[in-house]
Amino acid sequence: MTTDTHVADLSLRLLGRSLDELDADEQRVLRAIADRRLISRDAADLDDAEASFGARLSDKVAAVGGSWGFILLFTAVLLGWMLLNSDVLARWGMAFDPYPFIFLNLMLSTLAAVQAPIIMMSQNRAAAKDRIAAGLDYEINLRAELEIMRLHEKVDQLTEAVKMLKVQP
Repeated sequence: MTTDTHVADLSLRLLGRSLDELDADEQRVLRAIADRRLISRDAADLDDAEASFGARLSDKVAAVGGSWGFILLFTAVLLGWMLLNSDVLARWGMAFDPYPFIFLNLMLSTLAAVQAPIIMMSQNRAAAKDRIAAGLDYEINLRAELEIMRLHEKVDQLTEAVKMLKVQP
């Protein structure tokens, strides 16, 4: 029996549909069963292999921007900026951004305007990675279910063979 014939037979026997009626995931699972090869893959590895430089960069920016280290460092920079411009440099009349810190406000708005879309890109990548993982989980679950069905068939065949042996004198 050729591999294509074997896959078509598995399709009819286990799923009750012809091979052309199955979607790509189901066909891939049946071919893996017929070839006796593994189908499990890591979603993160698959996604990282296809990720562009910008996508990887957005993940790194989101990881840094969403950390306590960034929040604490940024708080220290803001406090330093305000202290420097309100007390230290103001004494000599050299404050480049005096209270109400308009330039600081502009810098914060610019940072937020740039950082928000980058974080959203990273969230979109995370959602895409989740979809890949869900697809891979479906393939693994389908493979497990089909393998269990095949084992049930074999056990049923063995049971029938044993019954036949007991019936014969």
